[in-house]
Amino acid sequence: VTYLVLDKATEETAWSEMYARLCRKMMEQISPDVRDDGIKNSEGKPMPIAGGQLFLKYLLSRCQKDFERGWFSKEATAAAKASRDQATEAANEKKDTTEAELYSNEYYAAQKAKRQGLGLIKFIGELFKLQMLTERIMHECVKKLLGKVENPEEEEIESLCQLLKTVGQLLDTPKARAHMDVYFTHMKKLGKSTDISSRIQFMLQDVIELRERKWVSHNAFAAPMMIAAVHEAV
Repeated sequence: VTYLVLDKATEETAWSEMYARLCRKMMEQISPDVRDDGIKNSEGKPMPIAGGQLFLKYLLSRCQKDFERGWFSKEATAAAKASRDQATEAANEKKDTTEAELYSNEYYAAQKAKRQGLGLIKFIGELFKLQMLTERIMHECVKKLLGKVENPEEEEIESLCQLLKTVGQLLDTPKARAHMDVYFTHMKKLGKSTDISSRIQFMLQDVIELRERKWVSHNAFAAPMMIAAVHEAV
């Protein structure tokens, strides 16, 4: 059940908050009779876990595994790029090539992996907002995604932007302000790098400006006016 919910959450990003709430409800209501006596601690001693804590352990273990794996391996990325290049070359030689022939199975697999990767990041953020993950874990995630400032990978930068858009306001507390300042200093440096695409540069700039606006999105300014406000404006 844990893996099924996680798979749905990463596939249906628009419903990440709902799936996180579902996980919270399951954690609170699962029977304490559900237990796993085979779990051991770091010293190899039995450490039985039951009920909601067992569900949470399975959920977070899967999240950690998928997060550390990233969107997809470099080999898969290279294969997808090679397939696209080959398809494009074939299209240049054959003008009537259909659109379906331009993209290989590897390309679609890579796009699915990207969608699921960003979905996982947003879901992790929603779990944190429901206090199912600690602030320390969130900072570790940010640090990992910012770990290659000198040699950035776009998938990690995009994941970073997604994570900060989801939980940035909650992390940006007086207690953690120094850490956040360091993160955004690195992000500003990345935004000026010629090693990343303009799309990623704009994405970084959007998050930087979001923090400068005290985490108030543009949509908040575009909220519909109340009828009374409309009459006053007239």
